[in-house]
Amino acid sequence: RVAALRPGTEYHYRVTAESLDGRATSEPLTGRFATAPVGRRDTRIVWSGDVVGQNWGINPDLGGMTIFSAMAARNPDLFLHSGDTVYSDGPLTETVSLPGGRTWRNVVTAEKSKVAETLDEFRGQHAYNRLDENFRRFAAQVPSYVQWDDHEVLNNWYPGKILDNPAYTEKRVDVLAPRAYQAFHEWHPIDSRQAVDGRVYRSFTYGSRVEIFVLDMRTYRNANTADQTKPGYILGDRQARWLADALGRSTATWKIVQADMPLGLVVPDGKNIEAVANNLPGAPGGRETELAWVLREIQRRRVRNVVWLTADVHYTAAHHYSPDRAAFQDFDPFWEFVSGPLNAGAFGPNALDPTFGPEAVFVHAPPAANTAPIDGFQHFGELNVDGVSGDLTVDLRDATGASLWSKKLHPQGR
Repeated sequence: RVAALRPGTEYHYRVTAESLDGRATSEPLTGRFATAPVGRRDTRIVWSGDVVGQNWGINPDLGGMTIFSAMAARNPDLFLHSGDTVYSDGPLTETVSLPGGRTWRNVVTAEKSKVAETLDEFRGQHAYNRLDENFRRFAAQVPSYVQWDDHEVLNNWYPGKILDNPAYTEKRVDVLAPRAYQAFHEWHPIDSRQAVDGRVYRSFTYGSRVEIFVLDMRTYRNANTADQTKPGYILGDRQARWLADALGRSTATWKIVQADMPLGLVVPDGKNIEAVANNLPGAPGGRETELAWVLREIQRRRVRNVVWLTADVHYTAAHHYSPDRAAFQDFDPFWEFVSGPLNAGAFGPNALDPTFGPEAVFVHAPPAANTAPIDGFQHFGELNVDGVSGDLTVDLRDATGASLWSKKLHPQGR
């Protein structure tokens, strides 16, 4: 950790690694970053998720994961990675057959040739992404705030789950998850003093206009198999109370909640529920009961200008939530913006659950499930905050950086 840095300052760095015996030194790595400003200034943030999923890896014929170069070209101040930073459960093959007689080629490593079970195999998932030159250049230019979701461990995991997948020799998720967690934190260092639980969920300010609230919707959830008509949880009591309290204390103009799963989209896990929405109309049930409590608390404390960001579902969308359309009405209207994938199969769109009154104002999804990155439908989102007016402009962009949809939001007074 580097301390005593000045706020609002651009730094350039040069790093070398030395062997344990001191006889050899690596080639230097260079990069730059800017520290958070003080006061009101223009801020640009990009976000997305879902990297190297569904057997779509680094394709040398296409120049690799070029979406990272498109994001870098936007010159953002920050990148919010909304999870599925790797696909530890997704081995790669050297080639994939595409419609029309085309062939997709993957760079393949030993660790990406099987599902990850050992610590070294989990480490190899993160190392793989950094073989891509676009990824490395982006990481050297843009500071990232990262959260995890399921594929850092395996698809749709929850604490206590026992696997029946024959690809795994270790069937206990509670054994695999700590290994995945260690690898995730080695490659994405998070200061345990800043994380509320010493792990993932935390908040930080970026000037006076923006505060980011990074959630962990994986570690503290109940089972996906739970009865959806009874109260459930996806944050856990401590994290839910922290979120409500931290939002209530925030003096930032915009409170950006970085969620690794969408709120109103139905995300199934077979016959069970993977996300928040329980696919049942009417009053909140299952994990919706916890979200209802958070939204009610936000309203009770008169917290304004809360925007939710997420990825996970492999398409991009803008959702507006309103009590006027909802079964549960004790909340103020808000926006949720969905982006992704960065380099994975494209899917969707998912069904909307009516409990919190979501409306899909914009959707960009593929015509077929698991559409290859070469056929489009890869996305990232962008937020621009005007330091003077406080206006927030949202753009949902494709893999080239072109804006597909844009919306300007004006801040409301408390």
